[in-house]
Amino acid sequence: MAPHNDPALTQMQTLILNWQSRSDPRAAFLECYHMMTGNMLDALEACEFQDGAWVNRLLHRFADYYFTALDAYERQPAQAPAVWQLAHNRAFEPRTPVLQKLLLGVNAHINYDLVLTVDELLEPEWSRLNPAMRRIRYQDYTHVNLIIAQTIDAVQDQILEPDAPILDLFDRLLGPVDEMLISRLVNHWRENVWRNAVDLLETRAQDERIGIVRRVEHDALRIGDLIA
Repeated sequence: MAPHNDPALTQMQTLILNWQSRSDPRAAFLECYHMMTGNMLDALEACEFQDGAWVNRLLHRFADYYFTALDAYERQPAQAPAVWQLAHNRAFEPRTPVLQKLLLGVNAHINYDLVLTVDELLEPEWSRLNPAMRRIRYQDYTHVNLIIAQTIDAVQDQILEPDAPILDLFDRLLGPVDEMLISRLVNHWRENVWRNAVDLLETRAQDERIGIVRRVEHDALRIGDLIA
């Protein structure tokens, strides 16, 4: 990851240092998110996306959802989205394995926050986008999967294994298999996110939209419970 003068990265790094100084267990997820964000910025600078400006807006609005949910939890935990309450609460439990802490955060941010982010960014333009432009949006969205896959191995080596040495044994025994399984899981989640966002975009009735958001939150909580 190349150095970046980016406000989201700076905010993440400040939080990471603060949390590490007081052994806050939520630092593991945020270190992963910081690494992924830096790799996304590298990809944007390398012009890997067809519409880099749109992907940049998506990247930073997505981060806003994380910080907003975190601020709500810090002020009054019950006011945070339920799936984030689960992720933060379990992170503070001493017996929660570091991989579980990470996956609970990834679940909340992808299966809940990302649906709302994609809907918010696409809603103003969706009715005006022709099939070719919608395909470009989807292709840029799915290209992120490749960057996630490239990030997973570094996350395991630099963030997970120092806290859980047993993962190093699995890594040496299984080679790339464990990273591939996690990558496929995240890809599956992100594909469901796109479908849920499209459901929201193509539903104008407010009560139906509320119902979809509730379903999304319910599904994310169900996945969180399985992880936990």
